[in-house]
Amino acid sequence: MALKIFQVDAFTSEPFKGNPAGVCLLDGPYDDEFRQNVAREMNLSETAFPLREDEGFRLRWFTPAVEVALCGHATLATSHVLWEEGIVPLQTPIRYFTKSGELRAARRDGLIELDFPVKLEQTVEAPESLIRAMGVMPRYVGRNQFDYLFLLDNEATVRKVSPDFRLLRGAGARGIMVTAPSDSSEFDFVSRFFAPGAGIDEDPVTGSAHCCLGPFWAARLGKTELRAYQASARGGELLVRVAGDRVLLAGHAVTVLRGELVA
Repeated sequence: MALKIFQVDAFTSEPFKGNPAGVCLLDGPYDDEFRQNVAREMNLSETAFPLREDEGFRLRWFTPAVEVALCGHATLATSHVLWEEGIVPLQTPIRYFTKSGELRAARRDGLIELDFPVKLEQTVEAPESLIRAMGVMPRYVGRNQFDYLFLLDNEATVRKVSPDFRLLRGAGARGIMVTAPSDSSEFDFVSRFFAPGAGIDEDPVTGSAHCCLGPFWAARLGKTELRAYQASARGGELLVRVAGDRVLLAGHAVTVLRGELVA
């Protein structure tokens, strides 16, 4: 066996920034144990496994610990690889069949644009243990099917958040988004994302979180096109467009490693 495998930095045009994702190009229906072992070996926040089907690709994503139902940056990384390697013609859109339904990727204005479902949050009362674990008092708390959302006072507070990851592992959700308006005129809002229960203490740039953050901020700012910055140590930039029940997430990607999986 010799499968092509890649490491791609997503939501950045510079190597060693954005969010690194693994992309393993499958040539057959490998079992879940194999995929999980590869993701653990890659030791990245997510590794994507595309498998060609008649009209597109079956796509699944694994962290080093679990399979996830939706992942933005690894989908962007997969699209980048499929176009860059000539597997899909450069100007041909890509269809993905996933646990979150059909997703699409296309090239627009020099960027890769993903077509994802909206994942709206609803107002909830956060467990006291979650607030204690995050170490901040939110102005608003919401939750969607995946994650909690904490609205904080300002960008400085978002940047200073230092959770107790041991406590967060028992939070009962995939992850916790923290967000606030941006201090910079370059961006509309900033965020960070923590998911220790999925084996990721802090995710550098989280596309799927913006399926919630996009409509959240669109409603508050009265605009459907937004520029977002995820303020992790690596940092990442996203263009977000809200279109009804879909969110369009656009960004750059750059390949940093190419290899063969020979195990």
